[in-house]
Amino acid sequence: MNANDTSRFVRLQVELVLEISDPETLTDAALAHVTEDAHAADVERTHAEAAVREDVAEALAHLVDPFDLISDVPGVELAQASWSSERIDYNPDAVEWDLDEDDEEGPA
Repeated sequence: MNANDTSRFVRLQVELVLEISDPETLTDAALAHVTEDAHAADVERTHAEAAVREDVAEALAHLVDPFDLISDVPGVELAQASWSSERIDYNPDAVEWDLDEDDEEGPA
């Protein structure tokens, strides 16, 4: 299969685990971001503010934008994006959190 036979679309999957060291600062930044969103209707803004105040994972989701990750990458245009955040139990020593496990399988 040559380059002309393959799709022009690529799915980039990124998984991040973040530690929230200052939830108040994160929440304040997310609330400011929601307030500054000129495209949001009042009802949407009210709902977003309540969600951000209730959960730091929601606050984080309001501040992270996949477009920001690729906006400076030459030759790439974002076709579709979705993202979510959730609170998790995290143990960096647990086997299930070994993010390099796919790399250890060796060549295919």
